[in-house]
Amino acid sequence: MRIRDVVETALKTGYLTIQAENQLRELLANRYDFEDFNAFMSLQEAAMTGKVKQESRESWTLGSE
Repeated sequence: MRIRDVVETALKTGYLTIQAENQLRELLANRYDFEDFNAFMSLQEAAMTGKVKQESRESWTLGSE
């Protein structure tokens, strides 16, 4: 699996799961090419503009009733 593959899935679905975030961390810890770097930057932009939601950033309010 490459960074661009994880990014492509997130961009298509509009959602980045915790599992995918962890996978990206592992992939980014190793050597990657310019195309993967660009894909990751596209994902960052999509997350900042709200085009992709991050599961890890969702707020769950438990017991607030």
